[in-house]
Amino acid sequence: MNKSALLIIDVQNDYFPGGKMALHEPEQALAKITELLQFYRQQQWPVIHIQHEMYDRPNRPAAFFLPDTEGQQLHPAVLPAENETLLIKHFPSSFAGTGLLEVLQQQQIKQLIICGMMTHMCVDTTTRAAFDLGFDVQVAIDATATKALTFTGHTVPAEQVKTAVAAALHGTFAQVLETCEILPGTL
Repeated sequence: MNKSALLIIDVQNDYFPGGKMALHEPEQALAKITELLQFYRQQQWPVIHIQHEMYDRPNRPAAFFLPDTEGQQLHPAVLPAENETLLIKHFPSSFAGTGLLEVLQQQQIKQLIICGMMTHMCVDTTTRAAFDLGFDVQVAIDATATKALTFTGHTVPAEQVKTAVAAALHGTFAQVLETCEILPGTL
């Protein structure tokens, strides 16, 4: 029995062109995500989809992923199949308040292949949480997307944000790899 699951995080319409939080090159990440998804489906291995739903909080109004909006919906290319799990989250970690840990334990999953959006936020946070919980984690870095970030007047381009997150995760929290390094026979 396979002990690996594909975890697809927040591949939602608001992250694509025309959305409320369009990321840098989300279509390229989506192409790699669909490669991983196709492989896992062919093998009939577990796939878990995570969908973020924002809500307004005092002093922090939600700007995107608002409930019941087109932007909050999963991208059509990654809609869950009938036998795949869909969990809704309200925090950056896919484990916080979702039941993800219980799903993984029930299926005796030991390894997670993580992809999705945003590299610097939900992918990073979920990867670190998975490591803390004892999972063997691989991040398909080319199957993630992020955006430029600004701090103290300095803007860090999206490519550098992704590289910095990959460097911080790799070796300790996860193996950070390209999709072709994860999928057999695709090198």
